[in-house]
Amino acid sequence: MILVCGEALIDLFVETVRPSPERAGLPALAVAGGSPFNLAIGLSRLGATSGFLGGLSGDAFGRMLADRLTAEGVDLAFARESARPTPLAIVSTGPDGHPAYTFHAEACAHADLTTADLPATLPDAVEAIALGSFSLVAEPVGTAYAALAAREARRRVISLDPNLRLGLIPDLQRWHARFDDLVAHADIVKLSDEDLRAAYGAGADEGEIARAWLDAGVALVVVTAGPDGARAYRAGGSLAVPGRTVAVIDTVGAGDTFHAALLARLDRDGRLSRDAILGLGPEALAEILAEAVAAASLTCTRLGADLPTLAALRALTP
Repeated sequence: MILVCGEALIDLFVETVRPSPERAGLPALAVAGGSPFNLAIGLSRLGATSGFLGGLSGDAFGRMLADRLTAEGVDLAFARESARPTPLAIVSTGPDGHPAYTFHAEACAHADLTTADLPATLPDAVEAIALGSFSLVAEPVGTAYAALAAREARRRVISLDPNLRLGLIPDLQRWHARFDDLVAHADIVKLSDEDLRAAYGAGADEGEIARAWLDAGVALVVVTAGPDGARAYRAGGSLAVPGRTVAVIDTVGAGDTFHAALLARLDRDGRLSRDAILGLGPEALAEILAEAVAAASLTCTRLGADLPTLAALRALTP
């Protein structure tokens, strides 16, 4: 099992056309989302056994999220039911056609998990723990996830995806402190080039940052670059795989798809261990990354975070 830690939320897409005078309100569409939520579903669709460790509200939106995870085959034995509301991301489209986001995540269910709520032990079936997104700096859940990573480090693969959204991070310095602490326990760090720029600035030296993480003990650093594919860094050097040309509908969930495909392929190949990741040859690693790029490209051809199944991925990459 790959145990995913983080938030599940609702993306509330609001129709911005003004209603007629006799019609009050604005129509909206509630869509299940959140990067860790997407990752857990993506892993299951790609044939891996996945579980979800996080707070889920008992409200209507929380039940919708739990029902969706269950329907997708995600194990909720580690989830915590919370009396707090489900976090919301309000999405509206401006006059220029670009989406604008407003987040309502204070005192919500995703943060309602303490160190005391963590399972005292994890079953042997849990081979990896994946963490990421804004729950890493929400409290008390961020401290709980950091404690779990420290406790399980070098016993199970720890995979970290910052999925950095500056609008949800009031204190970037505090985020860096938490992220650096997690990097010290991570085996895989997967992030986008956008994450890198948001965290370290437009002029950041990607290779230098990756080497610092490798020196801290990370076995594999992967930077995704959208249409330009992905770049990987490890102790033996670096390599790059190209992107794929597709008709893009949107890129929602592409990064989560890449992360899911990377972990699912390692699991499928019997390589979901620190030693196996360290022992990957360049050809094997390039093949794994190319498959993850292909999976992400499939998601880009679909509306929203509709992650591919293993059958769909194999049809694309026989």
